[in-house]
Amino acid sequence: MKHICILLFILSTFSSCKQQTETTNVSVSSRHVLVNDEAYFIKGICYHPVPEGAEHRDFKTLSQDLALMQEAGINTIRTYAPIDDKAVLDEIAEAGIKVIIGFGYDQKGFFDVYSGSFIDYVNTYKNHPAILMWELGNEYNYHPEWFDGDVNNWYKDMNAAAALIHDNDTNHPVSTAHGELPDDVALSLSPNIDVWGMNVYRWDNPEEIFQQWAAKSDKPMYISEAGGDSYMTIESDGFKQGENQDAQAQANARILDKIIENQELCAGVTMFSFTDGWWKAGNPGQQDIGGWAPKSSGVPYDGSPNEEYWGIVDINRNKKETFAVIKAKYNQIK
Repeated sequence: MKHICILLFILSTFSSCKQQTETTNVSVSSRHVLVNDEAYFIKGICYHPVPEGAEHRDFKTLSQDLALMQEAGINTIRTYAPIDDKAVLDEIAEAGIKVIIGFGYDQKGFFDVYSGSFIDYVNTYKNHPAILMWELGNEYNYHPEWFDGDVNNWYKDMNAAAALIHDNDTNHPVSTAHGELPDDVALSLSPNIDVWGMNVYRWDNPEEIFQQWAAKSDKPMYISEAGGDSYMTIESDGFKQGENQDAQAQANARILDKIIENQELCAGVTMFSFTDGWWKAGNPGQQDIGGWAPKSSGVPYDGSPNEEYWGIVDINRNKKETFAVIKAKYNQIK
C-alpha cells in the first residue's frame, strides 16, 4: 500500500507539472482571438495591485484577488508591466485565468522595448499556460515627447519589437494598447501588430468605435481600457457629487452591454480596473480625489478622471456596486 501511495503521489505531481508546462496555442482568425483553435472572448480586468501606503505593485493579495475574479467571471488579466515570478503566473493559470503581459518602452532595463530585454522575458515565459498575448505600450500615441517629438518613431519601434516576438514565439499574438482609434499612419507603420487594443472613454457608449475600426482593418480589436470611476467631481446626469458607486455601476453596465452586442467586431474587454489605486493622485496612505489622464473628458459622468476610485473593489477588497454588474455581464457571455 505504501508503494502505491508513493506512485500515486509521483503521478499526481507529474500531472500537475505537466499541466503547468504545456504550451497554450493562441492565434487570431478573422476578428477573433482563438485559444487552442477555440474562440476566446476576453472577459478581462486591468490589474496593478498596489497596497495602501505603497507605490509599487505587490502580489501579496493574489489568492484573494483571484477568488474575486473567478466569482466575477473574469478570464483575463491585463498588466502594465511583466510579472517576473513563475509562482504568481502558476497560481493565475491554476485559477483558469490568462494574462496579457504588457511591456513598456523605457523601464530602465526591466524587460522593456528600449533596452531590448523584453525578448528575454518572452523567451523565458512563452511556454507558460497563463500567457494570452504580449502587449507593447499603453497609450503611447498621447506622448510624442517620449519619441523625439514624433510618435511615428514609436510605431516603428513597436513594429520591430512585434517582429522580434514573432521570430521567437509562434504561439502567442502581439497586441498594443492604443489611446483611442489608431489612424491610418499608425496602422501602416505597425503591420506586425496582430490585435489592436484600444483604451476608449466615450462616456457610457463605445459603440461607434466598432464600426470605425471595421472600416479601417480586418484584424481583431479589443477594448483594453473602459469604464467609470466611483467619484463624481460635479453633479451631473442625475448623479450627485462625491463618492458615487451607482454612477460607476450604471456606466459600466451600459459600456459592457455595447461591447457584448458587438462581439462579431470586438474580441473582448479589460475593464479598468480591479482595485482602487491610492498611489496615483496624492498621499498613498489615503484615498485622494483628482488625478490626470490624457483624453479623459469622456469619463462618465463628470468628464473627470478620479484616478484613485476606479476599482471594482476598494483597496481592502470590499466589493463596489459595479462588481455585481461585471459579474452579471461576464457570466452571461458563453
